[in-house]
Amino acid sequence: MIRRGLRLAVLVLLSVTIFALPLLAQQKEMSPSDADPVLQAMETELERSKTALKLDQVAAAYYIEYRIYDVDSYEGEAAFGAIRNTDRTRLRFLRVVVRIGDYKQDSYYGQGSGSYGIVPLEDDPIAIRHQIWDATDRAYKAAAEALTAKQALLKQLAPPDEPVDDFAHAEPVQSIGPLAKLDFDPQPWLAMLQSASAVYKDEPELESAGAMLRFQAINRYFVNSEGTVVRSGYNNFEMDIGLSAQASDGMKLERSHSYIESKIKDMPSAADFHAQAVQLAGTLKVLRNAPVVDEEYRGPVLFSADAASTVFLDFVGENILGRRPRLGQTARTVGQFASSYKTRVLPDFLSVVDDPTLASFAGQPLLGNYQIDDEGVPAAPVTVVDKGILVNYLMGREPIRGFPSSNGHGRARVPSNPAGPSVGNLIVTASESLPPAELKKKLLEICQQRDLPYGYFVGTMGPQNSLRLLHKVWVKDGHEELVRGGVLEGLDARALRSDLVAAGNDVNVENRPQNIPHSIASPSLLFDELDVKRVTTNKDKLPEYAAPDLASAK
Repeated sequence: MIRRGLRLAVLVLLSVTIFALPLLAQQKEMSPSDADPVLQAMETELERSKTALKLDQVAAAYYIEYRIYDVDSYEGEAAFGAIRNTDRTRLRFLRVVVRIGDYKQDSYYGQGSGSYGIVPLEDDPIAIRHQIWDATDRAYKAAAEALTAKQALLKQLAPPDEPVDDFAHAEPVQSIGPLAKLDFDPQPWLAMLQSASAVYKDEPELESAGAMLRFQAINRYFVNSEGTVVRSGYNNFEMDIGLSAQASDGMKLERSHSYIESKIKDMPSAADFHAQAVQLAGTLKVLRNAPVVDEEYRGPVLFSADAASTVFLDFVGENILGRRPRLGQTARTVGQFASSYKTRVLPDFLSVVDDPTLASFAGQPLLGNYQIDDEGVPAAPVTVVDKGILVNYLMGREPIRGFPSSNGHGRARVPSNPAGPSVGNLIVTASESLPPAELKKKLLEICQQRDLPYGYFVGTMGPQNSLRLLHKVWVKDGHEELVRGGVLEGLDARALRSDLVAAGNDVNVENRPQNIPHSIASPSLLFDELDVKRVTTNKDKLPEYAAPDLASAK
């Protein structure tokens, strides 16, 4: 009886398995994007374009790519304790690239760099395909004209000693990630903006007091004729506080602070956000009465890890991008490191790696995290500076001399800019480091050796090498004095190579969501010699009459 039961169970199992085999085969044959109407529309139109896109006496496209950014954004702003505006917008931006020719020489030049459009928000495949078709047609015609113009220009130029392909091969990738959503109640967050910007009621010297937020869900869709299909989504949550005041001599003073996270749960509480606004207002109050920096100073300058992050991003991050020079130019790339390959650009105790695959560093989240770039190439860690020596550039799919392929750093600005090399997560590490207190001690030792009464400590930097928080550090007793009106001169790539003498064992992570989300992690830095001068910009006139009475506002 038991044996008959076992035989019956085996027969039933076999029949179920045989019946299921066609279904399993059908599932394997299905595209991973079949369930997504946007990707389905993109793939369907791509297949049609590969066969139907052909003009008389014009070569067919050898490469086609479609990229759609679906951006859902909520913005709010408050000033002086009141909401000034709110705005919820959602758009789908399309960019199409059509390349005529081949990988060695193609039409990607001038107007041939692609076309743009906006596709419907409704998941209507035919409506989406129609917009893609129109953009593809325009991109193909522009590519044909661009190739003719490019070839004519090349005939006028001397052939390069080392020819470089126009476009790099890349293996096809298929990756369908989850979609990001923007689902939250705005009212508590708007109340935080109101509370933070209302600090002017307790600090009547403030001339402006504002706070803003920008919460976004961005979903990326990418397909190309090589067989790559990618969908990924991410969130950006940003909140800013900005305050300003004037000193008695009319000098404009500003303080700001940003919170930038990829998860809403990591954003500050209402109490912490308000406390930050109070702290900024208090610093401005001290700055209003602080002395102005001396007209001239040349000596050691210590940068906090916060300020050092700005230094590295501006003077290293911008110069390690493998951007192709204009036609006819013989340089390897552009920027201050264009001719620095395999030479020293930093002290030998510093190394720099860009690793987009990292989601966090030193316990802090990184905004520049991604797995596949905007050209369909998997992200990869790249050591760009090894013990002070420049050993690599960050590359997209446009080759430069000596770098024929992408290393997964081709990224595009939202909404529809061309993709190009960009920083992801720039990580600066020091093989030799000192605690911040020891760096301060070393600063004072250099001052003593040069008979300087004080050195400078930079807390935070503003645009164009301006110094928002700057302290004199007095040699006599080590006390710090807040000063205002300072600007750095001579801070450049050369100074990073020659004047940087020590690094701290601390780390600051700065997340920047603008244009292309990226992050920089850096220790504090000590330069043995920099110029700090008094800002020469004209001071603003003080208000002609007093602000409204705040007695009734409390």
